[in-house]
Amino acid sequence: MFYADRLIRLVVEEGLNQLPYQKCVITTPTGAQYEGLKYEKGNCGVSIMRSGEAMEQGLRDCCRSIRIGKILIQSDEETHEAKVYYAKFPPDIEKRKVLLMYPIMSTGNTVTKAISVLKDHGVKESNIVLLNLFCTPLSVNLVLNTFPDIKVLTSEVHSVAPNHFGTRYFGTD
Repeated sequence: MFYADRLIRLVVEEGLNQLPYQKCVITTPTGAQYEGLKYEKGNCGVSIMRSGEAMEQGLRDCCRSIRIGKILIQSDEETHEAKVYYAKFPPDIEKRKVLLMYPIMSTGNTVTKAISVLKDHGVKESNIVLLNLFCTPLSVNLVLNTFPDIKVLTSEVHSVAPNHFGTRYFGTD
């Protein structure tokens, strides 16, 4: 689990680098002025349940107050068609930049469906950053061909993606 959390943290940190920020000046406890950066308002995370929830803690470790929405999508065992069972987002999600969290992408069907749901709620493609650990070339091609304006951040593209990440991560074999 240490290595999974480390990969998650690296991908989350790079995802945060993609979000808009502005310059700010703060006064330290010693009275010194420090010029730094702060995120602009309007960022949120959305995890695709259940495996995407493994990435939430990495996001919260970096941004404690970030809002997080959830989508539950399950694929039909035979047809692999993705179906939405639950979606709960911040009420003003159409105004936000969205970090979409899903660690393992084999076919791309689940992520494609999740992005469609976000777009149905008014989120612009260009405001979506997919945070992913492992994906297949097939899945990333499907997602980017369907939604060319999103950003995809992943640690590895390989012909075989690991199975059952959420089950192993949460120890519910």
